[in-house]
Amino acid sequence: MSNPYHPVVPPAQTPNRDLLQLEVMGDDQATIDEINQLRKEKNAVILAHNYQRPEVQAIADYVGDSLGLSRQAAATAADVIVFAGVHFMAETAAILNPDKTVLLPDLRAGCSLADTITAQALRTWKENHPGGLVVTYVNTTADVKAESDYCCTSGNAVAVVESLPKDAPVLFAPDRFLAAHVMRHTGRHMDVWQGACHVHEAIRPEDIAHQQRQYPDAELLIHPECGCSSKILALYPELELYSTEGMVHRAQQSSADQFIVVTETGMVTRLQHDVPDKEFIPVSRTACCEYMKMITLTNILHSLRTLTPRVTVPEDIRVRALRPIKRMVKLG
Repeated sequence: MSNPYHPVVPPAQTPNRDLLQLEVMGDDQATIDEINQLRKEKNAVILAHNYQRPEVQAIADYVGDSLGLSRQAAATAADVIVFAGVHFMAETAAILNPDKTVLLPDLRAGCSLADTITAQALRTWKENHPGGLVVTYVNTTADVKAESDYCCTSGNAVAVVESLPKDAPVLFAPDRFLAAHVMRHTGRHMDVWQGACHVHEAIRPEDIAHQQRQYPDAELLIHPECGCSSKILALYPELELYSTEGMVHRAQQSSADQFIVVTETGMVTRLQHDVPDKEFIPVSRTACCEYMKMITLTNILHSLRTLTPRVTVPEDIRVRALRPIKRMVKLG
């Protein structure tokens, strides 16, 4: 499972959470009204990830996970796509929509997981595993996707790997915790890149145990990216892990009234909106992706006013990255 090419890339340029809170205070109804006016005038759609701020989710045309957002980006008739998410998500929208204007309101909104692998590192890894099929999590840059055979999300990673020829070696990058989840479900050995999301990796079994003491009847909703998942599964072997969309479906179907949400805190907002008659408890208030929270109503408004900052992908990379993304969307 180890590989020598894993670059050590700490989460850089992480914004100060106190500054983020101050920025939210400046957003008001006048901002929302102008956003609504401009998106009509410019035929714009606002796509927001489940981890976005509550007020950003509230004004979005669609809120969802990476797969759902990719599908919406592929299907939209809008001329302008405002992506309330992080950079690789806006890149994916640009790959799927080369003739549309794709905006990311703050270009600093990156991803610590995507930063753990580069295209050159992936090429070197492939050279050392000839004949291997490369499956990359959607949380990667466009040039990494261009070196891949398939993309996947947490919601369809198992299905993607199960679709591959049984005798083909599989190189799975970059999330080692999602890879462990896939191997548990498929029984298939894979060579795994040793990357992780800094937020999910920091969630501890102790965080879950603390909330379970406070809410003993609550059901656990755990994302497969979490570093604590293997230890929790050792305690609860029958426990299922869920993508963020899977969390919504499970909460709707379950007889439980309370849920401990073991992923980034923004998911609680989505769950409260879609399943309002139940209670959702974040596993930890510190499980917060500062990159996701960099998108605000203020910079969304600025993007719509100026149609900047625009995210584009060089055509040669876009064409090569399109194939694994299309395979991801098709497998569902």
